[in-house]
Amino acid sequence: MQNFLEYVVKGLVQHPDDVTITPVEREGTTVYELRLHPQDVGKIIGRQGMTINAIRSLLLAGSAKQGLRCTLEIVEEQAAR
Repeated sequence: MQNFLEYVVKGLVQHPDDVTITPVEREGTTVYELRLHPQDVGKIIGRQGMTINAIRSLLLAGSAKQGLRCTLEIVEEQAAR
């Protein structure tokens, strides 16, 4: 599933080298933490969250087919002060 997410996200952003996806296990569910270049966050979220919801739907369907539970979260890095 991680390879699928990398393929989809890197195809949508302007800075594909800054994309990192980290799987984290939480209560029987794999949460993929997505870190992006700050300029690309809006592209991945999309208007009214349409793009991120579509990616999550594909992830949910693909993982359910494999008998897994997965979700996706965008992690925004806080700027150093």
